[in-house]
Amino acid sequence: MSEQSDNDIRPPHDSIREIIYLIRRLMQAGSLYTKELNKKYNVSAPQLNSLVALSENGPLSPSQIAKYIMVKSSTVTGVIDRLEQKGLVRRVRSSRDRRVITIELTDEGAQLALHAPPPIQQKIVDGLKRLLPAQQEQIERNLSMLVHMLDAGEMDLDLSNEDFQPPL
Repeated sequence: MSEQSDNDIRPPHDSIREIIYLIRRLMQAGSLYTKELNKKYNVSAPQLNSLVALSENGPLSPSQIAKYIMVKSSTVTGVIDRLEQKGLVRRVRSSRDRRVITIELTDEGAQLALHAPPPIQQKIVDGLKRLLPAQQEQIERNLSMLVHMLDAGEMDLDLSNEDFQPPL
């Protein structure tokens, strides 16, 4: 049996504290990112995600935007309303079927999409892509356990809500 120093073995409560601390750091990073976006570019994270989706894919329906930015269709309506008020997107009705609406970037919206920092999710995606598949699977399993502990799968929270501020 190998000898272990006191630093190698931590009481369980220290591990729990570290996990809680790391979760809080993730939440704070998201909050700081959102505040910086709003301060510097006058957009929220869901608004920026929508602009980027439109920039990368061209005009989209609101339901397509919702899928790209992983929010409910009802949420994306408010996001689009605010972007339209800011002159960053416009709603365009199809000439064939006036009920069909697509959203497209204005010139100002296209410029913002090009020059704003990447959405925070993109930083996470880029980091995850650098990991080995086994490491990605381990993170997925561990996060799934945390979500299960919270019964978050049963919650009907829409964390994309622009007014949502995580407790810190």
